[in-house]
Amino acid sequence: MLGSLRHVACLSSRRLYSTEPPLRVPVALIGQLRKLTEVSITKAREALSASNNDVDLALQWLEKDRAISGAAKAAKVEGRATGEGVICTAVLSRGAGFAQGGLRAAMVELNCETDFVGRTEQFARLAADIAHTAAFISEPHRSQLFHNYSMDMLNDAPLISESSPNPSTSVTVGSSVRDLIAKVGEKISLRRAVTIVDNPPQEQVDLGLRLASYNHGSTGVATQGRVGSLALLALKSPRLPELLASEGFVSDLARLERSLARQIAGYPTLSVRSAEGQELDTALYHQDFAMFPDNPNDKVAVALQKWASAQGLGEDGAAVVDLKRWTVGEVLVDQVVDA
Repeated sequence: MLGSLRHVACLSSRRLYSTEPPLRVPVALIGQLRKLTEVSITKAREALSASNNDVDLALQWLEKDRAISGAAKAAKVEGRATGEGVICTAVLSRGAGFAQGGLRAAMVELNCETDFVGRTEQFARLAADIAHTAAFISEPHRSQLFHNYSMDMLNDAPLISESSPNPSTSVTVGSSVRDLIAKVGEKISLRRAVTIVDNPPQEQVDLGLRLASYNHGSTGVATQGRVGSLALLALKSPRLPELLASEGFVSDLARLERSLARQIAGYPTLSVRSAEGQELDTALYHQDFAMFPDNPNDKVAVALQKWASAQGLGEDGAAVVDLKRWTVGEVLVDQVVDA
């Protein structure tokens, strides 16, 4: 009798302390999940194990995990300085001569703590996607063409990648920044953005706007660098439609635009013109046009007049009407977000 009781007790003890075997996660499912998310093998296995090998549920699990991890790491690094990064430009339409002649572009500054992170492919891809998003979602502004875009609005916007134009509503610019913080362990911050959108009336044929852009100090991506510039050029002539249909004119125009954008980026250019009675070196029109091979010794204003006349636009047929020049980490003075 005593032996029977001992046998029953032993069986009960085994049942009490026995555990279910761990769920086996197939290697094929791990590979499938990693292709969709680029997570580590360990994280993919953890997600599938927690989701009973259901890939859709594992994706949801990873999304929640990234949000929690990203927010925690973002809070941890919040007080750190971010003096590195890139100025990134995205030009979806340069204006007259493209599609309906519309303008659509953006420039953003994305910061990080170290030059090492600022040169990574992940950082460059995020900067490009944010600039593309800002250009894509911006609307024409009623008072001026260059528009300082709200950081709150941009951070809340769905991230729109040029390579993947159908955004996920759950992946925003802000959440993408937090995800990268979780991956690299550094503070990353979106500092500012400027956009330009213009849809000219179809009957306006003798006046066209063109946008030039340039990035200096490239990190390997032509649209990113330590310095970024945008130059808004106005062309005016009854012959403009005819000229824009000419390959030779368009080629010469592209060279002029690149020279203007390089000039702005290469010199401390703050304005198009000086105030009346002044000739400041920081005013584009009063600088020697060193970046233009055709007239390197002329002032920019004179070189523009000569170029316009030679192209058949007339002496006053080309003018720079506005510009932007940004440098990573520069002091911002009276940075106002337009309403």
